[in-house]
Amino acid sequence: MKLSKLVGDRFKERPANCLIDSHALMVRGGYIKNVANGIYSQFPPMKRISQKIENIIRDEMDKIDGQEVLFPVTLPGSLWTESGRYESVGSELLRFQDRTGSKMVLGMTHEEAAVQLVREYANSYAKYPFMIYQIQTKFRDEARPRAGLIRVREFTMKDAYSFHTSQEDLEQYYQKCYDAYNRIFARCGIPEVAVVASDSGMMGGSISHEYMLLTPAGEDSIAVCPECGYSANVEAAPSIIENENKIPMEELKEVATPGTGTIEDLCAFLKIPAENTAKAVVYQKNEDDSFVVAFIRGDLDINETKLTNALGCEIHPGVIEDDSILTAGFIGPVGINEKVTVLFDNSLKDIDYLVTGANKVDAHYTGFNVDRDCPDAEYFDLAKITEGGICPECGKHAITVSRGIEVGNIFQLGTKYSKSMGFKYTDENGEEQYPIMGCYGIGVGRMAASICEVRHDDYGPIWPITIAPWQVHLCCLRSDDAECKAYADQLYQTLQDRGIEVIYDDRNVRPGAMFADADLLGVPVRVVVSPRNLKENAVEISTRDKQIDKQKTAQDSAVEEVERIIKKLTDDIYRQV
Repeated sequence: MKLSKLVGDRFKERPANCLIDSHALMVRGGYIKNVANGIYSQFPPMKRISQKIENIIRDEMDKIDGQEVLFPVTLPGSLWTESGRYESVGSELLRFQDRTGSKMVLGMTHEEAAVQLVREYANSYAKYPFMIYQIQTKFRDEARPRAGLIRVREFTMKDAYSFHTSQEDLEQYYQKCYDAYNRIFARCGIPEVAVVASDSGMMGGSISHEYMLLTPAGEDSIAVCPECGYSANVEAAPSIIENENKIPMEELKEVATPGTGTIEDLCAFLKIPAENTAKAVVYQKNEDDSFVVAFIRGDLDINETKLTNALGCEIHPGVIEDDSILTAGFIGPVGINEKVTVLFDNSLKDIDYLVTGANKVDAHYTGFNVDRDCPDAEYFDLAKITEGGICPECGKHAITVSRGIEVGNIFQLGTKYSKSMGFKYTDENGEEQYPIMGCYGIGVGRMAASICEVRHDDYGPIWPITIAPWQVHLCCLRSDDAECKAYADQLYQTLQDRGIEVIYDDRNVRPGAMFADADLLGVPVRVVVSPRNLKENAVEISTRDKQIDKQKTAQDSAVEEVERIIKKLTDDIYRQV
């Protein structure tokens, strides 16, 4: 490819609306262009990167007996009604009607389509196990798209679905996918991806894992124990609390606490630690806007995913109006309106003395004891795990919390979809059974953006050789010099004849502009042809990662040296697989 013909511009200035480096570099480098909120078009460099990632994914999926299929982007709402998700999934699912008035959806995931495809075919145990996968466009109507391709509304994803006749068989195949995912990320140049336990969310199922690329730009928080190696998304990590009875038990007593609508103000007024307060966190159920109040120790925070799972329904932050049944800033469990759903976090166990709201303005209860004053209370794990918290595996106060980007996920779905959609097979005894399913996803564009986020410098991406848009960036510093241009043209053709992917900068521009564009394209190997080098019968070779910097190589051996460097860069990646 000649750079003079490459569609897309590159520019120096960082766009004002790009909050993270990968987004800015992909816009500046001519990879993507915004079409609408969370929707992007891809220029040729990004398309080439995506294709290489897809080919690596295909290769690894085929190696574990996956069969590629293709589901529609547009699906009848009736399929999602069968599974129960047409109503249960929130506004992220884009619903619409076709010209006949039939309910339709844009697929944000394809479990229903996978079941619909095979439920007539897979009617006998003899046809199991099997796995089907696709690489397809999906649409998720995200409320807050951000970070370029990392959180979008329209995206390309590989999703796979496996079908089994026993839990044991699912677990064996789940391990194969687990290992295949590690190989995929290593082959794409990010072997450091961490595998963490996760929450299954709307997908359902009991066991799931996420593949997290740790970076400060990540949206997810990961709890890691350096002592034993435990790791989990904070949404799934149990919060283990050790309580100390700092204040002895007293009788329940209402006290005036003017102007103490926050935990900080309350603790300062009563001169008590936050650990001896029961904080009320208010939500409302999406289905009917009824109030939910979660009580938690005052120094901790609610994990909304855990709360949603405990309730079994979607929620949103509560809005308390002047005429509400709740008194903002002074909410407590004693005397709370019976229409409110009340839950207690495990952090309130075994504390003899607590201060909590009295459900009156400027009033609190002191001496509150959950077991004595709310004998029907049920406890749940609702708290976020914290830095320095207790590890669920080894029990040490060693938890660290890091940020990460989810680049892949795998789920053991069980029979959630086969049961809800009436999918059965006949076993060897002639009995009808429900197939057991697994689900395995990787976002292609998100992976590319994530790699850019952790593989870049101040000047541009540093693409791994296995997914780089081209392997070699050839720069002709003086295209107006006949000898220089002739040799660069010949080298370009020879490299292509040897099967090497080359982007050839044949433009008559200043060297600074040429090198700036080369940095933004991030191609692993750079070859510079100039009149000065040709006088020395040489070309200049360097690598984008600076392992090789301005190496002079004789013209006669330039092609062989480029091939050697490409092989070394590739071998370096495969040693991590």
